[in-house]
Amino acid sequence: MTARGPLAGKVILVTRPRDQSTELVREIERRGATAIVAPTIELVPVRSAELTDALQELAAGAFAWITLTSRATVEVLASRLEPKDVQARVAAVGEGTAGAFRRWAGREPDLVPRTFTTAALAHAFPRGRGRVLCARADVAPQGLESALAAKGWTPLRVDAYRTKMPEWLPLGAREALARGTVDAITFTSASSVRGFANAASDVQGDPKIVCIGPVTAREARALGLEVASVAQPHTIDGLVAALEHALAGT
Repeated sequence: MTARGPLAGKVILVTRPRDQSTELVREIERRGATAIVAPTIELVPVRSAELTDALQELAAGAFAWITLTSRATVEVLASRLEPKDVQARVAAVGEGTAGAFRRWAGREPDLVPRTFTTAALAHAFPRGRGRVLCARADVAPQGLESALAAKGWTPLRVDAYRTKMPEWLPLGAREALARGTVDAITFTSASSVRGFANAASDVQGDPKIVCIGPVTAREARALGLEVASVAQPHTIDGLVAALEHALAGT
C-alpha cells in the first residue's frame, strides 16, 4: 500500500548520532518519506579518574540521587556498572531516557517530569539534602546543578561523554542539501544544531527546521535558522508529529 500523508515522498535529514537514529528513521520511512542520516555530533564516552571515582561512590551508596539527562548517560552507566550498582534514586529527563534506563536496570526511575526538559526536571526535583550525581555531556549548561543546589542538594557534576562535531556532513547529505531536495531537517539537541552549522556549507531550497524541544529551537534561532515546528511532547513521536505539521500542505 502506498503511504499517504504529509511525509509521503518527502526527504528528511536526520542529524542524530547514527546509533540513536533507528527509531526516528523507522517512523519517517513508515510514513513514506526518505530519511538521510547525517550525524552532526558524535558522543564519545569519557574515561577519567573523576568519573571512575564518582561511579564507585554511586555503587557505595554515597549519593541520594543520580540525574540522567540523556540516553547516552545511561549507556555510559551500562558500560561501567551493573544495575545493582545504582545505589541512588534516579531522575530521568524524559521518556526516552527513562525507557533506556528501564531496559537496562529492570526498574522504573523514581522521577520523570511531565515536560521532558532539563528545566522541568529541575523544577520537579524535590527539596532535600544529600549529594546528587549529575553525569552529563561536556557541553551541557550548568543550570541543572544550580537549581538543585538552590533546593538544598549538593550536586557533583562530572562529564560522562564528550560531544565531537564533524568537519563535514556525509556525501549523500551534502549533495541533497546542495540540490535543494531536502524538505526538512530534524534536530534533537542544541549541540546537533551547532554541529550542523559547523559542518553544512551549501544549503539550497527551503528545508523546514523541526526541533525536539524549546532548548534546541532556541539554539537554532540563535544561529539564524527559522524554526518551523517544535515537538510536543518532546519525544520521537512528538518530533514526527511536528514534522507532519511542518510539511502539511507543502
